[in-house]
Amino acid sequence: MLEKNKSITRREFIKTGVKTAGLIGLGGVIGVTAFRATRKNSEKISEDPLQEYSAVDPALIKYREAGKIQLSPRPVQAVAVGPEDRIYIASAHTIQIFSKDAEYLKSFRVSDQPGCLTVTSDGSVYAGMRDHLEVYDAKGAIKARWDSLGQNAVLTSITVWDDNVFVADAGNRLVIRYQSKSLDTNGKLVRVIGKHDPNKDVPGFSVPSPYFDLKVSPDGLLRVANPGQHRVEAYTFDGNFEFAWGNPAIGIDGFCGCCNPVNFSILPDGSFVTCEKGVPRVKIYDAKGNFESVVAGADSFVENNRLCLAEGSQYCKTGGLDVTSDSKGRVLVMDPVEKAVRIFERLEKV
Repeated sequence: MLEKNKSITRREFIKTGVKTAGLIGLGGVIGVTAFRATRKNSEKISEDPLQEYSAVDPALIKYREAGKIQLSPRPVQAVAVGPEDRIYIASAHTIQIFSKDAEYLKSFRVSDQPGCLTVTSDGSVYAGMRDHLEVYDAKGAIKARWDSLGQNAVLTSITVWDDNVFVADAGNRLVIRYQSKSLDTNGKLVRVIGKHDPNKDVPGFSVPSPYFDLKVSPDGLLRVANPGQHRVEAYTFDGNFEFAWGNPAIGIDGFCGCCNPVNFSILPDGSFVTCEKGVPRVKIYDAKGNFESVVAGADSFVENNRLCLAEGSQYCKTGGLDVTSDSKGRVLVMDPVEKAVRIFERLEKV
């Protein structure tokens, strides 16, 4: 049993959390098992069957790497963008802040290791600890520490829309909607979203590992990744399920493995940027969920990909990429293996 307020790593989540964490979907057991069998007969990595699936047609890649923030050896958990496209990175009891040009500006301490964060237009920072939220003002002063969501909670994503604060709880497989009028008060719990309810056509969230993301789209609907179902779902703020897109497939247009996408962001034009683990890749889907292009394939995350192939599915559940985007449509990808945030910008159209 986890101690109250104790931080939890993604690996600890696997050990203590979800019964289905050992279930590997399409491309998981088959791919890794085949890889190990191949290695018994040959040391040539090129014979790994997953290499075929991780390769990306260069014609599909529409982005280039334009910058990089290399961080310290300390654990890196999350990335967000704030006012003036400043970059906020959560690592080891600290929020570090960089300019849009990746220049270090300042940092401030927080009480624990944040697993997720979001930044509002006035620079306020909402940091998700294992079981509760903490709110900091633009200068890094703590304004509020919200109530715990219980010993099973594992907070993995936060988004703020007007006075609504939505929190993804991977431990309980639910989305919590709060309302908060000011920084220095606790959020008022308004609604729990996503509990399985056939009568209301709510499918319920399948979260085999501690990756569970959400955002509010420009159309005013809440989008939630349902990773065990390999799709992104749309909900009203009252919790009504509207529609979903995505499908399980090893091919580039689908989501492979046990549970993808692990994280996503929404670009200014309403299109989606998705991240996958296992075969690490970052892709673009249009506002309706149609595959559009690739930001970066597995060969852009060499060490992440290598460790997953070498150590198997258990490692793949702890090396997931995080992603955000800025006002210019740049894509910022955090790699916890490389301990870096890489900045990608769209190629000029010819």
